[in-house]
Amino acid sequence: MGKRKKAARKPQGGKRKEPLSTTFNCLFCNHEDSVTCKLDKKAGIGQLQCKICGQQFQSNINYLSHAVDVYSEWVDACDEVAKPKSRPISSKQNESQRQSQTYPSASGAVSDLEDDEDDEEDMRIGQNRPTTIDDYDDDDE
Repeated sequence: MGKRKKAARKPQGGKRKEPLSTTFNCLFCNHEDSVTCKLDKKAGIGQLQCKICGQQFQSNINYLSHAVDVYSEWVDACDEVAKPKSRPISSKQNESQRQSQTYPSASGAVSDLEDDEDDEEDMRIGQNRPTTIDDYDDDDE
């Protein structure tokens, strides 16, 4: 005995992919859909241009690049320019800044960093520490 035949289903159309956008919002004038992107894959160059303010951007592309890739590179480049660059401090400058700083001590008075280091060294050695129970009682009075 054989199996029953299943009813044949008609093939349904696949999901249609929406094409990627080639117009974007301008970062400088904030107009919607004012930036157009042109890709020249033979030359390997992607160009953006705003219709309103005339802002332009170019970047290198490859055979996998799309308009949105060029736009994202433009956004990254704008963020990089806008980001404030901190100047690295050389080790000599950093050391001189640390030595000139003052820090509050435990008593509330301000003392230099060197004095704090000496106090810490004294505490590690055991000086200025009560050694017996009687010494603790004397400090409280």
